[in-house]
Amino acid sequence: MAKVTSLRHVDVAVPDFEQQADFYGGVWGLKRVEGEKDLAFFAAEGSAEQFVYRIRRADEKRLDLIAFGADSAEDVDELAKGLAEAGVRFVSEPGKLQTPGGGYGFRFFDPDGRVVEVSAGVEPRPRRDVALREAIPVALNHVVVNSPRRKEVEAFYAEKLGFKLSDWVPFMGFYRCNANHHSLAIADGEAATLNHVAFEVRSIDDMMRGAGRVLNDARAVPMWGPGRHSAGDNTFYYFFDPQGNVSEYTAEVEQVQDEQSWTPREHLAADVWGTAQRPGPPPGRPAQAGDVPPVRQRRDDPGLWVAPPV
Repeated sequence: MAKVTSLRHVDVAVPDFEQQADFYGGVWGLKRVEGEKDLAFFAAEGSAEQFVYRIRRADEKRLDLIAFGADSAEDVDELAKGLAEAGVRFVSEPGKLQTPGGGYGFRFFDPDGRVVEVSAGVEPRPRRDVALREAIPVALNHVVVNSPRRKEVEAFYAEKLGFKLSDWVPFMGFYRCNANHHSLAIADGEAATLNHVAFEVRSIDDMMRGAGRVLNDARAVPMWGPGRHSAGDNTFYYFFDPQGNVSEYTAEVEQVQDEQSWTPREHLAADVWGTAQRPGPPPGRPAQAGDVPPVRQRRDDPGLWVAPPV
């Protein structure tokens, strides 16, 4: 069965384009590689992907699309055929891509209305080895979305795109498309929104050095961390970026090397170290409306069922 085999990039749109582009191309540690007045592409220095994050100027903050890779154009066509037969609504038919690196792909809406792209044959970008203590992202590791219909969305990605369940917690399933423990996770949510985007760094030390750099920047707000998850065994530090999206530095994500012996497990500990400060009110103060992180507030993404212009 044809399936997706990698997470390529996550594309967002925001009203304050300049601030967001300066944040990710500066303190967060991505490299701006292409773009124009209202569109910017960002690469991770350790990744051969042409870009891992795209920012577009728009009136409202929204998720533009999530892009996955397949092994070949034949796999892209097979996936498109299966989705068409299942009645999935397409944004574009398989064809030549106009984004950096070209390639062959198509776009469609998932059951929540997010735009998803699948492609193959994208020209690799020259990468370099990121030095220890450089503390910048080496790759895009995973993306997490919230859904009010989680089980249906999980079944869609598993049955139509070939994702496999790695592990789960009571409110979230972790899905892989290669050896990485999860490239996609789907969480229960009152609304269909972007939960967070995770960027991989080389080590725990790099995670903390990068976090220290971000903590000293007034444009970002810490959300949760530092800690280590049980599911995936990865270390984490989450931040609200200047536009209220959540991005994560992560390291040491578990790798599934033996498909035959892997058995999905339920995990109950969100932070096995117990060091991560949770979002919410300070101890002793009752919760207030402003304590709920924007990513958790009930509001469907305005990009649902609306294809981005590029």
